[in-house]
Amino acid sequence: QVQLVESGGGLVQAGGSLRLSCAASGRTFSSYAMGWFRQAPGKEREFVAAISRSGVVTYYADSVKGRFTISRSNAENTVYLQMNSLKPEDTAVYYCAAGLNIRPTPETMGAPVTYNYWGQGTQVTVSS
Repeated sequence: QVQLVESGGGLVQAGGSLRLSCAASGRTFSSYAMGWFRQAPGKEREFVAAISRSGVVTYYADSVKGRFTISRSNAENTVYLQMNSLKPEDTAVYYCAAGLNIRPTPETMGAPVTYNYWGQGTQVTVSS
């Protein structure tokens, strides 16, 4: 069982930055691939970024590539999402997710159904 708690969301102007954190409980954090997803009102949940258990492999949605960076600290049981050059279309609730035994491919790590545990989400609002 893994519990995930996101933090770091808020209101920011377009062009600004935010850093999201996701703290995980338990002693097996390094066994999980981690992902960030987001959901805007009236839209389906969409993939943002993912990172493998070791942190060596990362994937990004095309819409955030070059602006967002995912990283993790297995010593601190935390995964981060650094978001730069934010745009109004980045406004959404951001969720982190943990998945066990996930093959590190774009198809598997980008699919919500792959993940076993989800956080409660943190709101990110980007004003124009």
